[in-house]
Amino acid sequence: MIIAVKPTQQWQQATWQDYEAMRDEENGDRCKLFFDNQRLWLEMGAEGINHARFGDLFAMILAFWAAKFPDVKLSTFGGCQLEKKGRRAIAPDMVVYVGEDAPTWKTGQSRFIDLDNWRSPDLVGEISDTTLAIDLDEKKRLYADLGISEYWVIDVRAYRLFAFKLDETGVYQQCEVSHVLPNLAIALLEQTVELLATKTNTEAAIWFSQQIAAHS
Repeated sequence: MIIAVKPTQQWQQATWQDYEAMRDEENGDRCKLFFDNQRLWLEMGAEGINHARFGDLFAMILAFWAAKFPDVKLSTFGGCQLEKKGRRAIAPDMVVYVGEDAPTWKTGQSRFIDLDNWRSPDLVGEISDTTLAIDLDEKKRLYADLGISEYWVIDVRAYRLFAFKLDETGVYQQCEVSHVLPNLAIALLEQTVELLATKTNTEAAIWFSQQIAAHS
């Protein structure tokens, strides 16, 4: 029996079949879905102004970084569902793979990133408007358990950015320099985020591109 679940600020008991039913519901509200250990977390997927402008800022930041350092070969899959069938599902706002072996889709395959067939991404991020507490707690644990090397949380209300690097024990530790995007100072990202208090996201992204050009 499939349970009825609605977006809330708490985990709900659910089966993998419940998760799949919510994921594939054609007439349902668009949601971000997380599944872990027979628990389901739902977030409304329709983006507000803050979430959208910060999310687009980081899309531009990654594009400018990739243009400056083309040998890094970034592939991004923002908002894509990632799954370990029957066990775990995640839906970060930012998903970044570094290198040639990024996921690709072929006819007949799942529309989502199957983590039983593809490696975990190198970097994920959350744009936190109303979900900061869980982004810094349970989601951080989920991403660490999947072996994701780096995790960013962007606090849109306080114009802050938290960056974490996975250590040798499988625990995230806050870091000051990105280890996925070589030598990128987290302070520079924070300064870029702070510009959104007075500037558009395109102006902030252009400023970021000028900084990395000046310090190359």
